[in-house]
Amino acid sequence: MRTPTITLLAALLSLVGLSSGSALAQDELNLVVPQRGVVITNGVEMSYVDANIDIRDQAATTSLTITLRNTTPRPQEAQLLLPVPNGASVSRFRLEGLPDEGVAKMLPIDEARRIYEDIVRRTRDPGLVEFVGMGLIRTSVFPVPAGGSQVLELTYESVIPADAGRVDYILPRSSSLEATGVEWGIRATLRHRSGLGAIYSPSHELGIERAGDDLATVKVLTPESPGAFRMSFLIAPDDEPAASIIAYPDADGVGGYFMLLAGVPDHANDRPAIKREVTLVLDRSGSMRGEKLEQAKAAALQIIEAMNEGELFNIIDYSDSIESFAERPIEQNSKSVAAARVYLESIKAVGGTNIHDAMLEALRPRPAEGVLPMVLFLTDGLPTVGERRESAIRDAVKDANVHERRIFSFGVGHDVNTPLLSAMSLTSRGAPTFVAPGEDVEVKVGQVFRRLAGPVLASPELAAAGPDGEPAPGVLRDVLPATLPDVFEGDQLIAVGRYENDTNLTFKLSGNYMGKTRVFNFAFDAGSASAKHAYVPRLWAGRKIGVLLEEIRQAGADGVSHSDHLQELTDEVVRLSQEWGILTEYTAWLAAEPTDLARRPQPEREERLRAMSRRVQEDRSGESAVMRDSFNAARQSAGRVDAAGANVYALSAGAELGVVAEGEAKTLALNVQQVADRTLYNTRGRWIEATLLDRDESEPPDQTIDFGSDAYFALASRLANEGRQAILAVRGDVELLIDGQRTLVRGPRS
Repeated sequence: MRTPTITLLAALLSLVGLSSGSALAQDELNLVVPQRGVVITNGVEMSYVDANIDIRDQAATTSLTITLRNTTPRPQEAQLLLPVPNGASVSRFRLEGLPDEGVAKMLPIDEARRIYEDIVRRTRDPGLVEFVGMGLIRTSVFPVPAGGSQVLELTYESVIPADAGRVDYILPRSSSLEATGVEWGIRATLRHRSGLGAIYSPSHELGIERAGDDLATVKVLTPESPGAFRMSFLIAPDDEPAASIIAYPDADGVGGYFMLLAGVPDHANDRPAIKREVTLVLDRSGSMRGEKLEQAKAAALQIIEAMNEGELFNIIDYSDSIESFAERPIEQNSKSVAAARVYLESIKAVGGTNIHDAMLEALRPRPAEGVLPMVLFLTDGLPTVGERRESAIRDAVKDANVHERRIFSFGVGHDVNTPLLSAMSLTSRGAPTFVAPGEDVEVKVGQVFRRLAGPVLASPELAAAGPDGEPAPGVLRDVLPATLPDVFEGDQLIAVGRYENDTNLTFKLSGNYMGKTRVFNFAFDAGSASAKHAYVPRLWAGRKIGVLLEEIRQAGADGVSHSDHLQELTDEVVRLSQEWGILTEYTAWLAAEPTDLARRPQPEREERLRAMSRRVQEDRSGESAVMRDSFNAARQSAGRVDAAGANVYALSAGAELGVVAEGEAKTLALNVQQVADRTLYNTRGRWIEATLLDRDESEPPDQTIDFGSDAYFALASRLANEGRQAILAVRGDVELLIDGQRTLVRGPRS
């Protein structure tokens, strides 16, 4: 029997191509790349990966616990290759049950590249190309007992440079659709001597717990999601907002897309807060009779009691008539709370629903000096009394809100006009919330109000100044959200947009900060824009599509009509959807056959899009309307690109568009991929970059690059320098635009 040392040596020689003799046969080797699974296997499987990350200031320690399972009746050996960020160093490696630490080696860059290329050629699997350009740790795992498991622990350390007050951490993992399927548990502990600001991930949903100004623990809540785990945190200055600009450059090198990530401190409990003035508007129409009304009244009382003494409140209740607790908001104190309790107990459900007059009454009084005025509006039905036209109510509320009250609307049940509630809220720095049948109204309202405790930065606005410090109007374009929301304690602000300048800028964030008008300046180095920040334009495109869809929805108030403006909106939705692979009910045809609708005559194409607009606009209440508005609201405020859910979309006309759907069920398009900063569609038997979809398919490509050739790996190295090498990790043939040339990269042939 060969010793493990001899076996390992032969395996390494075979891997790096240094032996042409009788090295270990490929079918005897279990080659494990945790980010891809077991790429060569003789009965060993990977069952789980546990990642613990500890970041102190800018030093990151990443500890991976990897469980391997042997499905055969004899002991096995595995070779572990772990892609890591360049500059990392191994600090610990051990196997469970063995007394001594083993040897894990960080390979030089050139050797790492040779091994990546050799494995790709031998396995004829392009998956590992995704890690070309990264560092590589190599070690042996022995034994993996027969029919049993072996647990290995490996720790590496790296230094993370700070960029404009922001620290970025990356845990390399596969982002391809052929990901391992193995779950990763990912947790992190963050410490920074200067304090921690906003903590953000563009790739995964995070659960964050803070334990003071400079310590936080983070857990990934979507461990099943593939893709590199990216996390950023801001270094917080003393008791002031922290912000950083992340940018992606346009192809022409002038301007690009930006994301402003900002956070406010939440540790100054004794700081002066912006007082709130809260007007509760409760529906007491006949349909609210019973449990719904009792829950609404309990929610109102809960809010009033939770307010700080000296803050202001009022109660307006409505059906076909309008009543109010006070003529105008009054101070919260023990006496007013007791009176409000009595008033709420007296409210009875009867009559119709006069939304128009109730809202105008809530917006009428001038707020007290120095307060942040809010309206919490609740209804369970459509307008049935007074003004019933949706557009008239929407416009009247907007025009009457001269005091800029924030409107937080709550639609209870499915018999509500969802576009109306969304419009009233989204145009006022508020937000809509929909309470499903059977949900507790009190709990849902309480959850929203608790998030509104202690506004820190009110009425924020974003502008830019040039290198000379003078205002630079017009440099920032398409900033989303167009009206920045108030920032409450513990919140983070994510704004995305475009910038049209190739010089350094200063971003100016102004607003009412803790009761005083302040302006905060954040420097932006145009040279920091990078294709590695591909999530930035995708976030912008997703939010922009959401805004356009909301405009289309609002255009359907009081009946559906077609106009040139509506056509422009739908055309822009289609263009952005195709370019960035962000599918909607308008562009579901891209999931079926990306070139199908694009090839059709223009009149037919326009008629199909108009038909979709009519269906979307007519759907204004009911379960599907609630789902549509909730889905689109999430799109407009999205702060991350989810590799697992990037192409999930709500579909209402699937049968027409050739995509199977059940009602408003979410549908996943498997033949659309968002890879790096490219969108690929599987059509005509190959993956095709979005910009090439309209090319004449009968024309041969300008150049062809074969899998595994020198030109193939030269392209991989070039793309790695740009942060785009994952494009070549896609299985099959891929058609790309390279230096203006239509380039066919041929996948491996059997």
